[in-house]
Amino acid sequence: MAYRGVLGVLLLLLLAWLASEQRRKVNWRLVVTGVVLQFLVAALLLKFPPIKDLFLLLNTLTLALEKATTEGTSMVFGFLGGGNLPFAETAPGASFVFAFRALPIILVVSALSSLLFYWRILPLLVKGCSLLLEKSLQVGGAVGISAAANIFVGMVEAPLLVRPYLKKMSRGELFALMVCGMSTIAGTVLVLYASILRETLPDSLGHILTASIISAPAALVIAGVMVPHVGEATVGREMERSEATGAMDAITRGTADGIKLLLNVIAMLIVLLAMVSFCNQLLGLLPDVAGEPLTLQRVLGVVAAPVVWLLGVPWDEAFVAGSLLGTKTILNEFVAYLQLVATPVEQLGERSRLIMVYALCGFANFGSLGIMIGGLGAMAPDRRDEIISLGMKSIVAGVFATCMTGAVVGLIY
Repeated sequence: MAYRGVLGVLLLLLLAWLASEQRRKVNWRLVVTGVVLQFLVAALLLKFPPIKDLFLLLNTLTLALEKATTEGTSMVFGFLGGGNLPFAETAPGASFVFAFRALPIILVVSALSSLLFYWRILPLLVKGCSLLLEKSLQVGGAVGISAAANIFVGMVEAPLLVRPYLKKMSRGELFALMVCGMSTIAGTVLVLYASILRETLPDSLGHILTASIISAPAALVIAGVMVPHVGEATVGREMERSEATGAMDAITRGTADGIKLLLNVIAMLIVLLAMVSFCNQLLGLLPDVAGEPLTLQRVLGVVAAPVVWLLGVPWDEAFVAGSLLGTKTILNEFVAYLQLVATPVEQLGERSRLIMVYALCGFANFGSLGIMIGGLGAMAPDRRDEIISLGMKSIVAGVFATCMTGAVVGLIY
């Protein structure tokens, strides 16, 4: 089973090289160092006992944030938000309303992130991670900072830290910045996904955070192969400071940003699930295949099954896992994680679930592309056409990077 993960990593690198704009310009030192770094970081985070103890602490933090959020939602929404029920619950979980119980944590984490950024705690963490990437992979400071920031913040917030350098970046550096955004997730949804997966995966917050960390070097490797950097690296070590005038202002700004994200998540979830249902209804008009009606998930499962098999998923579980990967790419990782939790244990084993948690942990989908083009285009309007031209490649590269992370974890865990 282990050799398949190695083949998976090599195949993903080969596909990235075949799609490369300048195959002869690929920096193979970056590729080798990046892959080794990914394995080392993954082994450290997953196998080193003190780190695993930290995961337990992070899981406790998730519970504390959920409890704090429930205090607010129960006050505002009453029993819909987790308050005492005025009636008897007829079935376990029947009173749980997703929009009022699970999603409001986005507001709390957004406000907390803004406060940590104002206090310079978040920039300090980003700086430490960026130095590691700069020294090991020899990328420029601007790329290093944005790649490290993507571990903690979103695909639009991270480039904001190096906004003055966007005009100076080479095409390869700009693409690396985009791929890092596609290969990781934001801190605002990290806790949300961890809370969703907690019943399925112990220490879920630690695993989600680990996925973002080890996907950063994978993103730089895949980006460096598909669009190699040519010329001098953009140094750019200074990050922009928070515009907040005080701690309360930071919390207020973070909450306002969280509202936009919360509404976007609710709207996209409604629409995307409706679109999936609509597509399945249309496919249901076709003749049954293998005694069952066609669904979008089944079609995607067939296409992506060989890919997830190479990541280390057994073949008898590959079609279920493949449908999750296809759902994540066409729709988003949120819907894919919800489907993962709903998948029966007999259809997807514990090891396969772990691999897929890592392989799904990224923003690489068509909806995210629109967000990225809008955000980066506004920050660097003179490079908007170039950003659009790199858009589809960034989705492919993002999927490759997270799949590479899934293969690495499958080999180590």
